[in-house]
Amino acid sequence: MATSVALRNPIDSKICLEVAGRQRAGFELITLLTIFAVLVHGYHPYAEDGGIYLAGIKRLLDPQLYPYWSGFVTAHLRFSLFAPMVAFVVRQSSVSLMTVMLLLYIASTCMTLFAGWHLAIRCYRSLEACYAAVSLMALSLTIPIAGTSLMMMDPYVSARSISTPCALFALVGMMDIRHELNQGDSVLSWKSIGLCAGTLLIAAMVHPLMAGYALACVSLYLCSSSSDRRARITGALGFLAAALLLAVCISHFALPQIHDYTLVARTRTYWFIDQWRWYEQFGLAAPIAILGLVAFQRRSGIPMNSVWLAQVGIVAGITGLIVALLFARATSPINPVARLQPLRIFQIVYALMILAIGATLGELVLKRSISRWVAIFLLLGATMFCVQRQTFRNSAHLEFPWKTQTNEWQQAFLWIKANTPRDAVFAMDADYVTEPGEDAQNFRAIAERSALPDYSKDGGVASIAPTLTPQWVMGETLERDLDHAMDEHRIATLRSAEVGWVVLSRSAATMFECDYMNRTVKVCRLPGNYPPTSTIAY
Repeated sequence: MATSVALRNPIDSKICLEVAGRQRAGFELITLLTIFAVLVHGYHPYAEDGGIYLAGIKRLLDPQLYPYWSGFVTAHLRFSLFAPMVAFVVRQSSVSLMTVMLLLYIASTCMTLFAGWHLAIRCYRSLEACYAAVSLMALSLTIPIAGTSLMMMDPYVSARSISTPCALFALVGMMDIRHELNQGDSVLSWKSIGLCAGTLLIAAMVHPLMAGYALACVSLYLCSSSSDRRARITGALGFLAAALLLAVCISHFALPQIHDYTLVARTRTYWFIDQWRWYEQFGLAAPIAILGLVAFQRRSGIPMNSVWLAQVGIVAGITGLIVALLFARATSPINPVARLQPLRIFQIVYALMILAIGATLGELVLKRSISRWVAIFLLLGATMFCVQRQTFRNSAHLEFPWKTQTNEWQQAFLWIKANTPRDAVFAMDADYVTEPGEDAQNFRAIAERSALPDYSKDGGVASIAPTLTPQWVMGETLERDLDHAMDEHRIATLRSAEVGWVVLSRSAATMFECDYMNRTVKVCRLPGNYPPTSTIAY
């Protein structure tokens, strides 16, 4: 690896001119890291929130889908333009939905790493530091963010797949704006303003909540990078005061809580910091401490951009933590602030921490030693790969559209899609997504059929759309312990919800006629239900 040349550049006279000038090398690096990241972290388009977004897109493409209990499919459409934008691309391109989602996954991964690269070349002097910073980001994309039930980047496509790189690019734009201001330029570059404002606008269109946290960090950077120490302190304190005032207003002016909403809210245990275990609390303290080491170091020649970014992470993290401690507690009767999940700002804090750790490793440990680079890639890559395989142990690591699904729950859902009426209503055990081998694969997204709401994922939908609370309570109650219930109980409870089909584990006792069965799961008709157009038994 070549060393950097300390010459003047548009960002900082000591910041890696050679890296900034070698855009081709940057593109090549990001391309290789994108391929590596996809291979390490995998791709699971129907899993977790990916399945929720997919079902919403499918509903937009075919409004006849999900005629019953459709609120759990369409709820997120009110808050985001992500699904309409994807549906528009599918219609206009004539490319299949799952191919579009795969391309979006690869593109969003690439853009996140590209944004990390541009942050790195503005913050670190040496080529080794820049390479290591973005490489560690590529290796850490699926690291869980404490207190959020999020990852840095999900192994599927959601609105966050777009908002995350936009948030990082908005910081890049603000860094350029601040540099121009510090240089005394009378006219700011439209390129810098457009990058910052444009990416924030795109983030707001696809994920307003995450865009709000990105805007907060961009504003913090503008304050933190001031040459006036008093202005920096005032800005940090003002930011905290503004966040607390906003939380007070949200709590005071919130609409009356819907009956039973507390039951829904308490299914999201990660909302409430007073319910966390010690290692989850450590996940909040560690990033702030690590960024503190960067922000308050006094070595000469440290690029100020890296110090200012670290200060942004510290103030943002502490502010989110204080708001959560004061307003997002399980004992609170109303949870409007908890519903906004103030700790989600830690997604940006984690990104800044990972870049800082990577740069430090590159400068002090890896340097130009090929053997050390290979060792770190193999060690971290293998670790993250094993974690992902453990998480999705019964599914293919890369669930490409052209591959046959190996997960037996998915196989059952695909049989349902091909062999049951489009207006059929299904029921499964309320905790089906946590069943052994299910791997959190979303029924609606795969089977394209209506279903009673489950405890986990539909509980998450109802937690951010409180009007769905009555439906969630009803559906979750009907499905509670369905796998272990007697047939008489199943008939008595499910008929009231017009359910005609049940999906049970293979070991569940039933006298219902089951038209599909594999080693893990079976699909059965309630008595009196009309037979499907074709039946297949395994």
